[in-house]
Amino acid sequence: MKTIFENDREFLCDIQAPCFQDLLPEELEMVRASKTQVLFRKGDNLTKQGAFASYVLFIINGIARQYLEADNKRSFNLRILKPGDFAGLSAVFHENVFNYSSVALTDCQAYLIEKETMARLVRENGRFGFSLVKRYCEQNTFLLTTLRNMMYKQMNGRLADTLLYLDGLKAETPEIFQLLSRKDIADFTGISTESTVKLLKTFEKDRLIDLHEKDVKLLNYDSLTEISRKG
Repeated sequence: MKTIFENDREFLCDIQAPCFQDLLPEELEMVRASKTQVLFRKGDNLTKQGAFASYVLFIINGIARQYLEADNKRSFNLRILKPGDFAGLSAVFHENVFNYSSVALTDCQAYLIEKETMARLVRENGRFGFSLVKRYCEQNTFLLTTLRNMMYKQMNGRLADTLLYLDGLKAETPEIFQLLSRKDIADFTGISTESTVKLLKTFEKDRLIDLHEKDVKLLNYDSLTEISRKG
């Protein structure tokens, strides 16, 4: 991790993201005064589950993998963090610690914004507060859907869900599958790496996907969607 200063060539001089456009000029100055711009190298942790959270991260560029760590040293992947996403919003509304970990899949730049500043903006600017709460609720809905799929779907359905989700990120990140190991895909699916590899081979044999080294190309979206729907 590297702190980026104004004289560094990587420095981004202003807050351009749409979610900050509802802020008044003096509120934008408040954010600028309370933020630190940081470069995370590929493989760096952006957040660590259980660590004290004094800030909220806003992803400027790059992508990261958000995951839960279990006591048995296993992990479960929740989602891919993309430019424009926040990490650690729960620190604003409730928790004083990060309730998940996240690791950079590529080099990532992020703003670390003091959580007290974010809380004040939510209290004082209704439009900004509404957009932030909306994001938080969308994340919770996504996580509840993931939990439901884990509870009620069989392995085929879960893997189809994961492939469709990751493939949907290819428009912005064409190399998404190449950035993930087979274990990473397994941790999205909630099954063992060995079972994931076998199912991928079965899907390839059935001409649902094409495997080329780490890359996965979806060939039959309708059939994968049907497998996902039936679970």
